[in-house]
Amino acid sequence: MTMKPSLKPGNSAEVIITVTEDMCPSFDGIVVHRVYSTWSMAHHMELAARKVLTPHLEEHEEGIGSHLSIDHVAPTPLGHSVRVLAKAIELGPTTLICECIAYDGERIIGRGRQIQRILPRAKLAALIERARTS
Repeated sequence: MTMKPSLKPGNSAEVIITVTEDMCPSFDGIVVHRVYSTWSMAHHMELAARKVLTPHLEEHEEGIGSHLSIDHVAPTPLGHSVRVLAKAIELGPTTLICECIAYDGERIIGRGRQIQRILPRAKLAALIERARTS
Protein backbone atom coordinates (compact mmCIF):
# COMPACT_ATOMS: atom_id res chain seq x y z
CA MET A 1 0.00 0.00 0.00
CA THR A 2 1.09 3.58 -0.43
CA MET A 3 -0.79 5.47 2.28
CA LYS A 4 0.23 9.08 2.51
CA PRO A 5 3.39 9.59 4.57
CA SER A 6 1.39 11.87 6.87
CA LEU A 7 -0.01 8.76 8.64
CA LYS A 8 2.34 8.15 11.54
CA PRO A 9 2.23 6.72 15.06
CA GLY A 10 0.94 9.48 17.31
CA ASN A 11 -1.71 10.77 14.90
CA SER A 12 -5.01 11.09 16.73
CA ALA A 13 -8.67 11.96 16.32
CA GLU A 14 -11.62 12.22 18.65
CA VAL A 15 -15.36 11.85 18.76
CA ILE A 16 -17.44 13.77 21.30
CA ILE A 17 -21.02 12.74 22.02
CA THR A 18 -23.70 13.27 24.64
CA VAL A 19 -25.17 10.05 26.06
CA THR A 20 -28.77 9.69 24.90
CA GLU A 21 -31.49 7.11 25.57
CA ASP A 22 -30.73 5.26 22.32
CA MET A 23 -27.16 4.65 23.57
CA CYS A 24 -28.38 2.76 26.66
CA PRO A 25 -28.18 -1.04 26.74
CA SER A 26 -31.51 -2.61 25.88
CA PHE A 27 -32.46 -6.20 25.30
CA ASP A 28 -35.68 -7.21 23.59
CA GLY A 29 -36.67 -3.53 23.58
CA ILE A 30 -36.24 -3.07 27.33
CA VAL A 31 -33.64 -0.59 28.61
CA VAL A 32 -31.78 -2.37 31.40
CA HIS A 33 -29.51 0.49 32.53
CA ARG A 34 -29.78 4.21 31.84
CA VAL A 35 -26.07 4.51 31.06
CA TYR A 36 -23.76 4.50 28.02
CA SER A 37 -23.70 0.98 26.56
CA THR A 38 -20.62 -0.97 25.63
CA TRP A 39 -21.89 -1.34 22.07
CA SER A 40 -22.24 2.44 21.77
CA MET A 41 -18.69 2.80 23.06
CA ALA A 42 -17.59 0.25 20.45
CA HIS A 43 -19.25 2.29 17.70
CA HIS A 44 -17.62 5.52 18.86
CA MET A 45 -14.18 3.88 19.17
CA GLU A 46 -14.52 2.55 15.61
CA LEU A 47 -15.56 6.02 14.43
CA ALA A 48 -12.64 7.78 16.16
CA ALA A 49 -10.13 5.25 14.76
CA ARG A 50 -11.62 5.70 11.29
CA LYS A 51 -11.07 9.45 11.62
CA VAL A 52 -7.38 8.74 12.32
CA LEU A 53 -7.10 6.84 9.03
CA THR A 54 -9.23 8.57 6.41
CA PRO A 55 -7.23 11.78 5.89
CA HIS A 56 -4.20 9.66 5.00
CA LEU A 57 -5.68 7.24 2.46
CA GLU A 58 -4.70 7.47 -1.18
CA GLU A 59 -7.56 7.77 -3.69
CA HIS A 60 -7.39 4.04 -4.58
CA GLU A 61 -7.31 2.81 -0.94
CA GLU A 62 -9.92 1.99 1.66
CA GLY A 63 -9.81 0.81 5.25
CA ILE A 64 -11.86 -1.95 6.86
CA GLY A 65 -12.04 -2.84 10.52
CA SER A 66 -10.57 -6.21 11.49
CA HIS A 67 -10.43 -6.12 15.30
CA LEU A 68 -11.87 -4.26 18.26
CA SER A 69 -11.37 -5.00 21.94
CA ILE A 70 -12.80 -2.92 24.78
CA ASP A 71 -12.59 -2.80 28.55
CA HIS A 72 -15.63 -0.81 29.70
CA VAL A 73 -14.48 0.24 33.17
CA ALA A 74 -17.06 2.74 34.48
CA PRO A 75 -20.70 3.71 33.87
CA THR A 76 -21.65 7.01 32.27
CA PRO A 77 -25.19 8.33 32.92
CA LEU A 78 -27.57 9.87 30.39
CA GLY A 79 -26.74 13.46 29.50
CA HIS A 80 -23.02 13.17 30.21
CA SER A 81 -20.51 14.10 27.52
CA VAL A 82 -18.18 11.33 26.34
CA ARG A 83 -14.95 12.01 24.50
CA VAL A 84 -13.37 9.09 22.66
CA LEU A 85 -9.75 9.61 21.67
CA ALA A 86 -8.10 7.29 19.15
CA LYS A 87 -4.34 7.39 18.67
CA ALA A 88 -2.27 5.52 16.09
CA ILE A 89 0.18 3.34 18.00
CA GLU A 90 1.43 1.02 15.28
CA LEU A 91 1.52 1.14 11.50
CA GLY A 92 2.35 -1.66 9.10
CA PRO A 93 2.27 -1.84 5.30
CA THR A 94 -1.45 -2.70 5.33
CA THR A 95 -2.40 -2.24 8.99
CA LEU A 96 -3.21 0.60 11.37
CA ILE A 97 -3.53 -0.11 15.09
CA CYS A 98 -5.15 2.52 17.31
CA GLU A 99 -5.38 2.79 21.06
CA CYS A 100 -8.79 4.16 22.05
CA ILE A 101 -9.68 5.78 25.36
CA ALA A 102 -13.16 6.97 26.33
CA TYR A 103 -13.55 9.74 28.91
CA ASP A 104 -16.41 11.17 30.95
CA GLY A 105 -14.76 14.48 31.83
CA GLU A 106 -11.31 13.49 33.09
CA ARG A 107 -12.49 10.05 34.23
CA ILE A 108 -11.53 7.11 32.01
CA ILE A 109 -14.61 5.00 31.29
CA GLY A 110 -13.19 2.69 28.63
CA ARG A 111 -10.00 1.53 26.96
CA GLY A 112 -9.72 -0.29 23.68
CA ARG A 113 -7.68 -1.30 20.70
CA GLN A 114 -8.89 -1.09 17.12
CA ILE A 115 -7.22 -2.52 14.01
CA GLN A 116 -7.93 -1.53 10.43
CA ARG A 117 -6.63 -3.17 7.28
CA ILE A 118 -5.91 -0.93 4.31
CA LEU A 119 -6.63 -2.45 0.92
CA PRO A 120 -7.00 -1.29 -2.66
CA ARG A 121 -10.66 -0.32 -3.18
CA ALA A 122 -10.97 -2.83 -6.04
CA LYS A 123 -9.68 -5.71 -3.90
CA LEU A 124 -12.01 -4.81 -1.03
CA ALA A 125 -14.98 -4.59 -3.41
CA ALA A 126 -14.12 -8.06 -4.78
CA LEU A 127 -13.89 -9.52 -1.24
CA ILE A 128 -17.27 -8.03 -0.33
CA GLU A 129 -18.85 -9.29 -3.55
CA ARG A 130 -17.45 -12.79 -2.97
CA ALA A 131 -18.91 -12.77 0.58
CA ARG A 132 -22.26 -11.58 -0.74
CA THR A 133 -22.53 -14.39 -3.25
CA SER A 134 -21.17 -17.20 -1.05
